[in-house]
Amino acid sequence: MTKNCSQLQPSEIFLTFDLGLASVLVSLDYELVGLDKTNSKKVQFIFKRAESIDLAINNYWQDNLKVNARTLFDNIKMLKNRIYSE
Repeated sequence: MTKNCSQLQPSEIFLTFDLGLASVLVSLDYELVGLDKTNSKKVQFIFKRAESIDLAINNYWQDNLKVNARTLFDNIKMLKNRIYSE
């Protein structure tokens, strides 16, 4: 976990293990503040909680989002690079 993340209160962050959701949130310009790799089998993505993030998350799970395909693909690649390089 990055230093920046530890300064945030639990109510100020959103956590997910889901790469697809994390990629969509990055594509929608939500701030990714870090990755938690303490679990050796999976990575947790840490986002700064914004006012509208819960709506975006619900829309993702209800399949009600439209995002640019190339942006989404680029963000999936970027997150995978961060997982395996840090």
